[in-house]
Amino acid sequence: MNLTMTGELATAYQSGSQRARVVTEAWGEKSLYCPNCSSPKLDRLKHNTKASDYSCPACGFWYQLKGQKTRLGNSIIDGAYAAMMEAIQRDETPNFYFMEYELTTWRVKNLLLIPHFAFSPSVIIKRKPLSITARRAGWVGCNIALNRIPVDARIAVVTESKAASASEVREKYRRVKPLENISAKHRGWTLDVLNAIRTFGLIEFTTDDAYRLIPQLEQLHPDNRHIREKLRQQLQVLRDAGLLIHIERGRWRIP
Repeated sequence: MNLTMTGELATAYQSGSQRARVVTEAWGEKSLYCPNCSSPKLDRLKHNTKASDYSCPACGFWYQLKGQKTRLGNSIIDGAYAAMMEAIQRDETPNFYFMEYELTTWRVKNLLLIPHFAFSPSVIIKRKPLSITARRAGWVGCNIALNRIPVDARIAVVTESKAASASEVREKYRRVKPLENISAKHRGWTLDVLNAIRTFGLIEFTTDDAYRLIPQLEQLHPDNRHIREKLRQQLQVLRDAGLLIHIERGRWRIP
């Protein structure tokens, strides 16, 4: 993967956001590949295509590239809150590539891939409505909380200017793809429990250990009065998806 972008494309634009969009999207057309299949390229979609920038010519998966010159932290600014929540509920979220680039050199520093099935409602944080003096008064945007996405589904494509191999990225994508088979209506709970389990930092744990996650899950699902039962159910769902191993009664292991 060539990490150097064509900065000369920016000279025709005055706006910083337009310059960044033109340069990063052109790079993506030449350099991004599909992790879901063996396609070495993605096709660029027409400008203003809803929620997506690219599609895979082989498997048809859609992708959105979001670039920024600042560090990729725990939160990424996204678009309209209502539109993102609707996309998750309808299972129409694109796969996301989140990019951090060096503005002085137009070089990719970090690139993170989040599969479309890794977004749960709890990941989307509503922002305050724009003030009445704003051009789009009342509009409500959102942030994507990356730290609420299971680490399994935060796939590093480029880390500190070093690209992972396409085979490694595709293997990591393949491991979490069973989540796609869980209905969008129920997947949010599965993702939240998986992410909570990863906070243990343990390879093996017990069901009683998992109960320590109840306060965390209560915050994410305040309307649910059966957190303990739901947690046990989701441990079995994760087992069936191959993301958790049931060793014996009451004992679990992370693969």
